[in-house]
Amino acid sequence: MGHAYTPGLRVTVDTVVRRERRLPLRGQVLVAAGDAAEPDTVVARAELPGNAQTVNLAARLGLDPARVTGTLLKAVGDSVRQGEPLALAKGVFGLFRNQVESPADGTIETVSSVTGQLLLRERPIPVEVNAYVRGRVAEVMPGEGVVVESRGALLQGIFGVGGETFGRVVIAVERPDQPLGSERLSSEQRGAIVVGGSHVTHATVQRARELGVAAIVVGGFDDRDLRELLGRDLGVAITGQEDLGLTLLLTEGFGRITMAARSWELLRACAGRVASVSGATQIRAGVLRPELIAPHAAESADHAPEDAGGTLEPGSLLRVIRQPWFGRIGRVAELPPELRPLETEALVRVLVVEFGDDGTRAIVPRANVERIAG
Repeated sequence: MGHAYTPGLRVTVDTVVRRERRLPLRGQVLVAAGDAAEPDTVVARAELPGNAQTVNLAARLGLDPARVTGTLLKAVGDSVRQGEPLALAKGVFGLFRNQVESPADGTIETVSSVTGQLLLRERPIPVEVNAYVRGRVAEVMPGEGVVVESRGALLQGIFGVGGETFGRVVIAVERPDQPLGSERLSSEQRGAIVVGGSHVTHATVQRARELGVAAIVVGGFDDRDLRELLGRDLGVAITGQEDLGLTLLLTEGFGRITMAARSWELLRACAGRVASVSGATQIRAGVLRPELIAPHAAESADHAPEDAGGTLEPGSLLRVIRQPWFGRIGRVAELPPELRPLETEALVRVLVVEFGDDGTRAIVPRANVERIAG
């Protein structure tokens, strides 16, 4: 029997996940291996150098640059507050005074007697990395970050926008084919992960943001609504840094698509549990998927980390991840062994997909699908 290897979306009620939490520059790790962690536990911290501001003392005081150092009220290395005097020059007979105040909080870094300029370094910008998911610290990377390990349910979506968040899972609809409307939202869902069914509109997402909903997990979303939500065309699909006020995770694709039964049942089983959600997606390379992780009540490290891949064989459930069948779900009908030409005249390995919604078949490059694994 023919088979092929392909990456797949994970939808499983029990697995072990390991997530690397790394600082953008060297800093301080605040936890030790074996420590318990909550999603908002700060595991590492660093400081980015503050912005530098130049103050032209010679011009402001009307002095020769060589005389500027004699007017300083603070020394190099001293801290100053915004509005605090930096330099003072007296006029003829001391009758007139010309004073320069600090434009911001910071530290005096240098003063030049050649240019007459003072360099003020604003206060460092703190950068903190949290654990993202409830679990334990499995590994410490000194000065860089940690690896957090957690056991629980894992659901990977096909597309998402928005950053990392966490909250209580709330099922807002009765069926996986039911759209999530604004009437299904309430103030009691503040900080929650709201699960819909087949579809959500931009208006409903806006209402959820107003109510303080942490994330929405739903089957589909219209591409025109995505453009309105982001305020621009997405372009290259690398997401996760958008400041939207909430995170949106699509389990199926774009349009009105009934949520897959496996995903729906897993989310229902997670109702009431605190889960972590990330909208980060990188479609072109196929290496980063939006996800929901719902840790079990009791942590255990007796399992190996999840394997995101698997084999394709006739009958395997899969999803198409590129146009013109993007987001459609079906099963492998055939795995032809020979290479087939594309419109570009490139020879590639293909498979025959039978779509579940209407029973039609299509020939799809194997690189354009991913297995829906459990």
